[in-house]
Formats: sequence, C-alpha cells, structure tokens
Amino acid sequence: MSLRAAVLGHPISHSKSPALHLAAYRKLGVDIGYTAVDLTEEALPAFMQRVRNQVGWRGLSVTMPLKTGMVTQVDEVRGVARTLGVVNTVAFEDDGPSVRRIGYNTDVAGIVNAVRNAGVPASPSAVVLGGGGTAAAAIAALKDLGTARAQVFVRDTSRAAEARAAAAGVGLAIDVRPMTEAATPAASADVVISTLPPRAADGLAAEIAAMGTRTHGVLLDVAYDPWPSNIAAVWQAGGGAVVPGLEMLLYQAVEQVRLFTGRGEDVNAAVIDVMCDAVGLPRRAF
Repeated sequence: MSLRAAVLGHPISHSKSPALHLAAYRKLGVDIGYTAVDLTEEALPAFMQRVRNQVGWRGLSVTMPLKTGMVTQVDEVRGVARTLGVVNTVAFEDDGPSVRRIGYNTDVAGIVNAVRNAGVPASPSAVVLGGGGTAAAAIAALKDLGTARAQVFVRDTSRAAEARAAAAGVGLAIDVRPMTEAATPAASADVVISTLPPRAADGLAAEIAAMGTRTHGVLLDVAYDPWPSNIAAVWQAGGGAVVPGLEMLLYQAVEQVRLFTGRGEDVNAAVIDVMCDAVGLPRRAF
C-alpha cells in the first residue's frame, strides 16, 4: 500500500515542507509520499471528507489559512492544540477497523526550539507581531520560555481573539496594542516573534531603521519567502540576532515526522541534518 502525507494551505507553492519531509523519510527508509495541496478554507471540509475514505494517509501539515478551521475537521484534538484551538498537524492513527484523525500543534515546539537555538535568555521580555493562529502558538511558546508578560501588536486590536484566547489558555498575561506603537517596544525586547505575512512588517522595519537604535534581542520572522525580509535586514543591521522562519519550520516538521512515522526516537540528529541540507539550513551542533 502506498503511504502518503501532504501540506495544506493557500497559497502553498512556496512551501519548503515537501523538501523537509521527503529528506527525512528517505533517511529513515520510510516509503511515504509527500505533496503540497493548495486548499482554501471553503474547500477544507470536502477535502477532509475525501481523505476519510482514502487509505494510506499518514499525516497532514496544516498552514495558513486553515489552522483554526482544522479543529472541527478532526476526530480528536490533543495537547496544546486543544488549549489554543489551533491545529497545524493531523496524524492518522489506526483504531481497529477505522482510522482516527488526531489534531496536534507542533508550531509551539518549533518556535521554542528555534528561539532557544539562537540563545534567547531565560524569562525573556517579548513582543509578538500579529494576532492569528501562529501568534497563538508564539504566545504558548513564550510561556514555555518563561516569559512573564508579552506585548502583542496587531493591525486591529478588535481582531485579536485568537491571541487573547491563547493567552488565557496557557496563563500568560498579554497587552494587545496597535501595530503603530510597536517600533520602540520591539527594538528593546529580548525576543520578537513576527507572525505577519510576507512584507506586512515592512512599515515597522522602516520605523525601526529610522529610529537608529540598537536591536539587542532575537527576532524570529516566520515569513521565510522572500528572505531576508526587510525587518530581518533592519534587525541584523542594528546588531540583533535573526532567526529565519525556516528554523521554526524545521523544528515543527521534526515533530510531524515523528508523528507521521511513529518512529520518534529514530528521528535523531542524523535525520535533522539531512532535513537541514534539503532547505539550505546549517547542520545542527548537537
């Protein structure tokens, strides 16, 4: 039987997930095909119904704009995904004669590991840019990193429900403020996590550049195409450390590979290194 997995989202042609996953499966000697499927929110329920009736599925990676909608399309939601109401991973588990679709969130682990790898201090002061599903994962990650209170900057403060719900769910205090006030707090934070779409932070980047101040902290910009983003270039010019979104994508994909293959301990340093090779990231210093 041919096994398969896929990444779902819209748009999706830029996704690096197929390269990451296929490299891992080759290294593990697992015969799982992995493709990218362009899928809108409106088309998601019909797609998930078709998947239910097809054999061989091992997992789905879920990206924007489907992470919230996927919560209602699975049979069970586990772990932090249940707390956040945001699913970026669906694993297919055999349950006797049937297969259950289980929703997870590996974005949180992806952010934590990417930021830790960059040397963020314990209990960092933190800024999150954006208020959607990935921002919810960022808030949960900051809680894990020991942040006591985070500032969340959004274009419209009345549309930050996912961020507010995530903060309440994980027990992290947040201040939600308009994006127009982000420049000074961002430049002085220990860690800034931008969950904005490509080029959406260009205006903020120009403001920080015009300030002429040092950026001493770490910036994780989840938008990795085009790269470097304007805000990443400005941040680095100011002396700060920049973590590309590919780092987060790598670490969340590692967790997905473990779930899709059921070979958790086998997804080791050697597997992670070939995943890095596949997308042009430096190998890890394990």
